[in-house]
Amino acid sequence: MANHQGLLERLGACREAADWYDGRDSEQAWAECERGDWMLWVAGKLNVDRKVLVAAACECAELALVHVPDGEDRPRQAIETARAWVSGNATLEQVRKAASAAYAAAYAVAARAAASAADAAAYASRAKSLRRSAEIVRAHISWVVLHEAVEAVDAAERSE
Repeated sequence: MANHQGLLERLGACREAADWYDGRDSEQAWAECERGDWMLWVAGKLNVDRKVLVAAACECAELALVHVPDGEDRPRQAIETARAWVSGNATLEQVRKAASAAYAAAYAVAARAAASAADAAAYASRAKSLRRSAEIVRAHISWVVLHEAVEAVDAAERSE
């Protein structure tokens, strides 16, 4: 199977991801990656079906809801709105508005948590959440789907 290191770098992958990928073939990298955020990023850059990508991202985002204070519903509402868009029951404008509200909530929570010991616990669970999100992304986006997207990008670059 091919190594797409050059493609990954042309897409603008971060140095940490490119260094991790080095020496792996693409199928192996997809199977072994423990960073759901990297996987969502590359799937988006490769134009994987946007609704599939959003569905995976919503499930990954739910992992963070345990860190949201009771009574703060904006992050959950943003996830629900994005899921409604996936199923055709919300507009992109509704998604943008809900996402903006969720970002505001995240900023407020982060500002409060910065001085708290609970912040250390959140960092400790980050790696576990990233590994779980990688499993989620693989459940939504198979290697075959990603490979087809890579091949499409490769073909487009060859025709330029």
